[in-house]
Amino acid sequence: MKIEPNSRIRHYVARVGIFLITSAFICGMLGCGADGGNNPPPASQNLEISTWYDLNEVRNNLAGNHTLMNDLDSSSPGYDELASPAANSGKGWQPLLTEDKSFVGTFDGQGYEIRDLFINRPDENEVGLFGVVDEYWGSTKCYGVIKNVGVVNATVTGFDNVGGLVGASVGTVSNCYSTGNVTGRHMVGGLAGTTGTSVSNCYSAGNVTGTDKVGGLVGENIYGGIVDRSYSTCSVTGNVTAYTYVGGLVGYNWEASVTNSFWDIESSGQPHSGGGTGKNTTEMQDITTFSGAGWNIIAVALNETNPAYIWNIVNNVTYPFLSWQS
Repeated sequence: MKIEPNSRIRHYVARVGIFLITSAFICGMLGCGADGGNNPPPASQNLEISTWYDLNEVRNNLAGNHTLMNDLDSSSPGYDELASPAANSGKGWQPLLTEDKSFVGTFDGQGYEIRDLFINRPDENEVGLFGVVDEYWGSTKCYGVIKNVGVVNATVTGFDNVGGLVGASVGTVSNCYSTGNVTGRHMVGGLAGTTGTSVSNCYSAGNVTGTDKVGGLVGENIYGGIVDRSYSTCSVTGNVTAYTYVGGLVGYNWEASVTNSFWDIESSGQPHSGGGTGKNTTEMQDITTFSGAGWNIIAVALNETNPAYIWNIVNNVTYPFLSWQS
């Protein structure tokens, strides 16, 4: 039987408010308790992540600063037990959060990918590689951070707040991407189901399916959330299907902003979005679309990258890609 939506993320997002956005950008990289709060979280181990076992250990160190040391995929140790279709009695990966605590640390992917992630939890909320990225641990400001990581070839199924990378985020997500198939009910996005702070320099590709507040990149962007310099090529017709608030980039945008961001109206089949600018495929592969919007982007030759820029593009051949991608 379907469970009722978890009110926890609503509580988190409602606390953010527009007035926190500026401080989130300034303090987001400082880690938990960096504001000198009097109620810091308990000491948390900082992990170097080389296997699925290491990644799973993050749930026991939600306030730590963690670093991905290599790609993870179906051949990496721990996949069968933790992230495969056979793991956890067919439920696959258990999203990174606990019953009463969310991720408030820093996760730096260093440009590596997490591949072949499988999650089948259709009766659960806050579903993704990370369940919830939060901005508080008790009364201490922490501003959870996820950066520089790709989630590739993911199959993610949940109920409410479902995304390939994170189910719900009121931390910061930057320089990330996700590809694969994401399915849920409300607040469903290729990268994030709900966001209430910052998503920047990110993209998503694949298919997203839901019934309400469904977007190619973000399902719901609210309470001062900012989506900036990001795009989606996700399919949004037949694969992203919803009764209300369906968007090529963002499904639902309320008291929030989407700036310098785009979606492919042809690959999505969706002419509308809660924010962003729709472009055809030719325009989405033209550097002037992005350079004209202030993106840090440069054209490169096929099979080459220029790491001096955040974004690269093989002009008139590819969509933009992060310069650390192979």
